[in-house]
Amino acid sequence: MIGAIGDFFRDRLQARKDSDGTEDALRLAAAALLYEAAMSDYDLDDEERATIQELVREQFDLSEGDAGALATLAQDRVREATGLHGFTSLINQHWSEKDRLNLVEQMWRVVYADGRLDDHELHLMRKIQRLLHIPQKDFVSAKLRHKPA
Repeated sequence: MIGAIGDFFRDRLQARKDSDGTEDALRLAAAALLYEAAMSDYDLDDEERATIQELVREQFDLSEGDAGALATLAQDRVREATGLHGFTSLINQHWSEKDRLNLVEQMWRVVYADGRLDDHELHLMRKIQRLLHIPQKDFVSAKLRHKPA
């Protein structure tokens, strides 16, 4: 799996030669958390997939093909993961609170892509809030901004 990750970023995203791979790992961790949000209700639908691909493409300024490849790799990584700590600890080490809050905003967009909030999704989002050290008021504001009318 590690080889596949390296090949993906080297071949498709043309990682900078001076990069130590941290930026690549952060992209993968963020995309994986988006998939965690989508799959937490045990129903990953096309709308959620499309939302994740769009968010990944926009956030990391990727082509449609590269965003799709990253999203696929992230989905595979989520299936292999035993928990959230690997993803969230890397993000906490390298991203500011503003960047982490932006990720939570994106996760709320994914959660509400199907128009509803499942109990499992809410549980995951509360866990992510704690793991990413997002203040409660910011967490609730983000939730309300993305809640369908």
